[in-house]
Amino acid sequence: MEIRTEQFVEIAKKELKNARNKQFLSVLPLAITISRPRSMQSFPDPEAANEYGRAVRAEAVAGMPELLEEFEKNALANGAKIVWAKTAEEANAFVLNLAKERGIQYVTKGKSMITEEMGLNDVLQESGIEPFESDLGEFIAQQLHKPPFHIVGPALNIPVEEISDLFIAKADMKEPTTDPVKLGYAARLYLRDKFHHLAMGITGVNMAVAETGSIINVENEGNIRMNKSSPKIQVSIMSLEKVVPTMADAMHMIRLLCRNCTGQKLSAYISIDSGPKKSDEVDGPEELYIIILDNGRSEIYQDIQAREALRCIRCGACLAACPVYCKIGGYPYGWAYSGPMGQVLNPLLLGLEKTQDLYHACTLCGACKSICPAGIDHPKMFLYYRVQEANSDKKAAGGFITNKTAKFFDLWRWGTTRAWRWKMAVKTARPFVNRYAKDGTINKTIKPVEGWFRTRNLPAMARKTFHERWAEINKKVTSDQ
Repeated sequence: MEIRTEQFVEIAKKELKNARNKQFLSVLPLAITISRPRSMQSFPDPEAANEYGRAVRAEAVAGMPELLEEFEKNALANGAKIVWAKTAEEANAFVLNLAKERGIQYVTKGKSMITEEMGLNDVLQESGIEPFESDLGEFIAQQLHKPPFHIVGPALNIPVEEISDLFIAKADMKEPTTDPVKLGYAARLYLRDKFHHLAMGITGVNMAVAETGSIINVENEGNIRMNKSSPKIQVSIMSLEKVVPTMADAMHMIRLLCRNCTGQKLSAYISIDSGPKKSDEVDGPEELYIIILDNGRSEIYQDIQAREALRCIRCGACLAACPVYCKIGGYPYGWAYSGPMGQVLNPLLLGLEKTQDLYHACTLCGACKSICPAGIDHPKMFLYYRVQEANSDKKAAGGFITNKTAKFFDLWRWGTTRAWRWKMAVKTARPFVNRYAKDGTINKTIKPVEGWFRTRNLPAMARKTFHERWAEINKKVTSDQ
């Protein structure tokens, strides 16, 4: 999947004009606002449940190296095969080589953000191995060559008529329909045929339990379970931070994950795998490979402040709480992770220079922080990235800021620290600004400047100051008397 984070502003402007997506996004926050609190009330003490979840994630991240070692030891004892991958390229190469060695023609995949991050589908397809997304939303997004619109529902915004046309072209559906049951049935028939002859299934991992060496997947469609039970070879890919200390911790985090994801107390399917199929078992893979992917996370872990991002459990609650996401949707973020979740993770995984528009596109309202079950302080992270960016600019310039926006605000600070400077500047600038602001010429001139004026218009200034108007009123009143 093409990474388009550097086109954030351009795509966001386009999406602001998308009437259908705007209508959908206006309903999403309301639906989540109703369902999430209702499901959280099923806890005897909802706030205590959240605090427990935050404590679990804090402990898991703090002790991640030791927990991963414990997980590996117990997973190996269960019969699983552990593969450590430093980079996405290494992980992709392992999956590709395994498929080639076993003569695999195609694979099916469960919904997995980590494989989106790796770009696994493109790697497999370029080598002649067809990947089929088996989650309905991911299947639609894959066929339309679009990134996920939302982490929970990747294709929630796609018009049903477009889905109908797609299924006629791709899923052998015989006639057009807008009936969701018939569309779902067509997708089921198409994918069930793939499962019937499946030799290798690929899934992500929602949680890995150090105590037992087990991996856990949460879903509502049953496709991940089919990916795990049908083929002889199962490949499950997890990033380092997915590990939790105990099964009790995992069960609590699953309760929080489901409530924050979809407003459910539990999702329809929860699968726990502790190794491949045993000799007396009917279902399950004969080989279970668990790939533990780093992809920059060990470097993130070294930074005490950045480490907080690793708490994320990918529930997506922050998306519906974010006033920015609820205006533009998921496409502008340009990658697997969108909303506040993407604004926290993408800069660390892709680099600040490629994602600066993301962590600047925030009102710092704190809605994401208040709703996060993992305890991430999103606004603090965004401010940290901005400080890193500013320090990088200074370092590149030998200690002097070269960024045009930074220079502007340095000048602004100088001008506003003395009243006489400000008055002189306003008096000088007013005729110029008012001459051009009306027809937008000045905004066209300033817009190419990076930063503040890139997405903001400069308004016309008042033709007279308050003091000037007040003096005129007093003069008129005096003369009238």
